[in-house]
Amino acid sequence: MAGVCGKSAVSLSVLKRSFSLQRGCPWPVLAGARRCAMEGRSLAVPPHPFRAHRHPAYVCFSCQDSMTETLRTCYSYLNQTSRSFSAVIQALDGELRHAVCIFYLVLRALDTVEDDMTIPLEKKVPMLHDFHSFLYQPEWSFSESREKDRQVLEDFPTISVEFRNLGQEYRDVISDICHRMGVGMAEFLEKKVSSMKEWDKYCHYVAGLVGIGLSRLFSASQLEDAEVGRDTELANSMGLFLQKTNIIRDYLEDQQQGRAFWPQEAWSQFASRLEDFAQPQNLSSALSCLNLLVTDALRHVPDVIAYLSRLRNQSVFNFCAIPQVMAIATLSACYNNPQVFQGVVKIRKGQAVTLMMQATNMAAVQSIITQYSQEILQKVSITDPSREQTLCVLNLIHEKSVSRAALSSRAHHISPVCVSAAMILAALSWQYLNATTGPAGGADMQGH
Repeated sequence: MAGVCGKSAVSLSVLKRSFSLQRGCPWPVLAGARRCAMEGRSLAVPPHPFRAHRHPAYVCFSCQDSMTETLRTCYSYLNQTSRSFSAVIQALDGELRHAVCIFYLVLRALDTVEDDMTIPLEKKVPMLHDFHSFLYQPEWSFSESREKDRQVLEDFPTISVEFRNLGQEYRDVISDICHRMGVGMAEFLEKKVSSMKEWDKYCHYVAGLVGIGLSRLFSASQLEDAEVGRDTELANSMGLFLQKTNIIRDYLEDQQQGRAFWPQEAWSQFASRLEDFAQPQNLSSALSCLNLLVTDALRHVPDVIAYLSRLRNQSVFNFCAIPQVMAIATLSACYNNPQVFQGVVKIRKGQAVTLMMQATNMAAVQSIITQYSQEILQKVSITDPSREQTLCVLNLIHEKSVSRAALSSRAHHISPVCVSAAMILAALSWQYLNATTGPAGGADMQGH
C-alpha cells in the first residue's frame, strides 16, 4: 500500500505477495492489495464428501473458445499481474472461476491506485473512496499511474465490462468489498499501525475483506453452503493469518524499502526504533518481538481449521487450503529465526510442492498444521517473554485439531481424483512457487 503503511492483501492476505500469498498471496490471492490475501483455511474433515468437479486441465483450456475477447484479455491480465493466483483461480469450478478472476483484477486495480506514490493524496483519497462506482462507468480509465500493473487501470473498461457481465449476486459482493477496502486503504494512507488492535484493523481492510468477499462468492456460486459466506469472523481470520505471515516474514525487505508494518505496540517493548532489529547487537530483542508477532498470528489458526472444515467443493478447498498450509510452514520457519532480520526466509520448492499435493482434504491439512505447530513448540525458549502465550495458543490449536479430527468421517482417505487434481495444481502453480520459495537446494532455516 502507498503511504506510511501500504501493504494490502489483494495480492491471499489474496494480491501481489507470496502465498499474496502476494508475493505469494492466494487468499491465496485476494488477500490484499500489497499482500493481497489472494496473492491468500480450517482443520476438520468435512462430514460430507466434496462435490465432483472438473479436472483442472480442462478448467484452464477447454473453455477458451467460448470466452469473449474481453474475458480472454482479463485472464491475460491475471497471468501478468499475479504470480500466485493465476493457476489456482483457473482451477476453480464453473462460473466461480470468472467471478474470482474479475474480483482479483478489480482489487488489483484498486491496489495499484493505492500503491502509486506519484498520485497526490488530494486526488488519491477520493479515487479510493469512489473506486467501486467506476465499475458501472463503462468509459472510466486512469492513464496517469506509473506502477508496473498500470495496464489494469489503463484498460479498466475491459475489466468493468466483464464485471457487468457477471450475475447480480457476484456484482453485489465485488462492488461492496471494493468500496469497503477503498475506504480502509484511504484511512491508512498516512496512518501508522500503532496498536495490536490497529494491526488487526489494517489487516482486515487489506486481507480480511478479501477473505470475506471470496467466501461470499463461494456461497453465491452455490458450490458452498450459505453459512460459509455468512460467517465473516472465520473468513476474516483466513485473510488475517495470511497477511500477518507476510508482514512478519518481510520485515527486512520492508525496512530496506522504507515501509513499516510491524505494530508499534509490539516492537516498542523491545526497541526504541523498529529498524534497530536489523542490527546484530539487538538480535535477542528482535527475536523476542518476532516470536510475539508469530504467536499473535497463530491465534487465527483455530478459525482457519473451523473454516476449512465447512468446505465441500474440492476446487474451493484446494484454493483455500494451499495458502494456509504454506503460511503455517512459513511461520514455523520464521519463529525464533535470526534470518528474518538478515535476509529472506523461504520454504524450499520441494517442501512447497509436497504441501500442495497433500493439502487436498481436511485430515491431511490437520496433519500438516499439527506438524508445524509441533516444530514451533520445540523451538519455544524457556526465556522467551511470550512463552506462556505461545504455549497457550499452540495447545488451543492442538485441541481444535483433535476435536475436529474426531468428527471426521473421511479419515485419511485421499481419493484418486484429489491426488490427480493436486498433481496438476502443483504443476500449474510452479510459477507461484518461484515467487514464494527458495531454490530446491537452499540452506536450511536457522532455528530448526
